[in-house]
Amino acid sequence: MLTRRNFSKLIGAGIAGLGASPVVAAPAPALVEAAKREGKVVVYSAYLSPTTHGRIGTAFEKVYGIKVEYLTARGAELRERTRIEQSAGRFLGDVLHTASSNTFMSIEIDKTLDPHGGLPSASRLKPDFASRADSMQAPIFTINYGFLVNTALVKPADEPKTWQDLLDPKWKGKILFDDPRTSGGGRVMFHMTMDKFGRSYHEKLAAQEPVFSRDYGEAGRRVARGEFAIYVPLILSEYMRLKGLPVKMIIPEEGVSYGSYSVSVLRNAPHLNAARLLCDFYLSDEAQEIYADTGHGIVISDLKAKLAPEVAMLADVKPLVGEDFTRIDSYLQLAKEIYG
Repeated sequence: MLTRRNFSKLIGAGIAGLGASPVVAAPAPALVEAAKREGKVVVYSAYLSPTTHGRIGTAFEKVYGIKVEYLTARGAELRERTRIEQSAGRFLGDVLHTASSNTFMSIEIDKTLDPHGGLPSASRLKPDFASRADSMQAPIFTINYGFLVNTALVKPADEPKTWQDLLDPKWKGKILFDDPRTSGGGRVMFHMTMDKFGRSYHEKLAAQEPVFSRDYGEAGRRVARGEFAIYVPLILSEYMRLKGLPVKMIIPEEGVSYGSYSVSVLRNAPHLNAARLLCDFYLSDEAQEIYADTGHGIVISDLKAKLAPEVAMLADVKPLVGEDFTRIDSYLQLAKEIYG
């Protein structure tokens, strides 16, 4: 687990804040009382992270006395589950916690969500995320991606600091690449770098003869073993798992590719008030600090907690471009066209 303490030991300790906090409206007392009477809330999550789920669930129960139950599965599986349950009139889940791209499809295609009724803490969202929050969903954290290099194969002077550096001929055949032709970090990276640099960038990257992988955990270890010099894109929050191995993470200067997660209220939620209260809680200091501690990007601009500088760096890392969920299918086809 990447916590404030062990991440600081890994890269260097220190304390820094992220800014002063304005007054934020609290949830309405009537909502809180109604949620307490319901007593629990069921979350359908596509994020297979029992560490953050458990910590946030415990924090929510400590504040409100309401238990949080998580059911985790891949995003496509949760979409199918909710479609089946709701078409059968079996309303079991309360909150959908999934990638914002899947939330987009749940709203536009599946019609499996209801309005959340207003989230007071949404006023804390950074501008880029506030522009995408609406009556149906709110972003709550980001998974950020960078580079991983083998320190025995890549000299400090040769480390790729920018996306353009990956095109250096010295890296031909030496890059391990999360597959951009299917869902995952590779797809996200392809989409964002296409928007930033254009098709010619990927045609040049394809000429580097990257090898594709679909296993995040094993990819990092393959680089550590020296099979490849570089892995792209590394989930930055996963770097701690590679502690002690001959690898180094790099945050590209132009910005990172990333995927945001959102929360929404499932249609006809049986614990509607608790669902609305939990959605708001994900934007609280308690929940956002947990995401920051575990190497994720946070979405609020006024976190009161003080973070070690390196943790704060990951929590507030620069994005390469904004997210766009309207061209996912066309970009998957384009990736197949370019990379074969």
